[in-house]
Amino acid sequence: MAGITAILITKNEEKNLRGCLTSLVGVVDEIVVVDSGSVDGTVEIAREFGARVTACSNWQGFGVQKNRALQLATKEWVLSIDADERLSVNLKSEILRAINEEGAYCYAFPRKSWYCGKLIRFSGWQPDYVVRLFKRDTARFSTDLVHERLLANLPVKKLKSPMLYCSFRYFSQDLEKVDEYSSAFSEQLFASGKDGGVVQAFMHGLWTFLRTYIFKLGFLDGAHGLALAISNAEGSYYRYLKLWHMHLEKKANED
Repeated sequence: MAGITAILITKNEEKNLRGCLTSLVGVVDEIVVVDSGSVDGTVEIAREFGARVTACSNWQGFGVQKNRALQLATKEWVLSIDADERLSVNLKSEILRAINEEGAYCYAFPRKSWYCGKLIRFSGWQPDYVVRLFKRDTARFSTDLVHERLLANLPVKKLKSPMLYCSFRYFSQDLEKVDEYSSAFSEQLFASGKDGGVVQAFMHGLWTFLRTYIFKLGFLDGAHGLALAISNAEGSYYRYLKLWHMHLEKKANED
């Protein structure tokens, strides 16, 4: 029977991690956690579940950190999962069937996502397929600072049962992520030579709002859909505003 290593990267995830690791019971044979300097109970919770925890504070982005975790996996199959995600009961059964019956695919799961306590059915969040299950030697992660991608050598097959994603419990967490992710995105864009500006930031923010709330039917998610559209727009706006500021700083240093 094929074995599975679950890989996670963490930092201060004590509120999420126990639920995630509990959902892995009965499916994975090994848990690998690469931790980026948690100061809460994250590491202790991981070890309660028998995880092999490696401390790595040399943060170079999500892609690099996930590749570090991937290098520590020893089983034939790898399941990449985040601390705020859970395997549903039906998905666990589907995963076990998949790895024991077939071997020529990577597998993508549909995600059911909650935003501040509400299941989001539209807003571009469903269907939201993420490739998370693959043979260890057939894939790696891109080295993007944020929103890394799995680069797989095998075709992707979609499973039917959902992964559960509890993205934000509180709006304050959303604000923190907007700041964190927009900074990472702006650094990524700056490194690739992209330009930013106030008008560009405004237009990107406006388009993101319209896409989420109108074209992706976010208005059908009610007040939470509106809040999510505004949050997405803010992330896009600040991404290009911060990029503009980076270019201003570069020019000032050159002068």
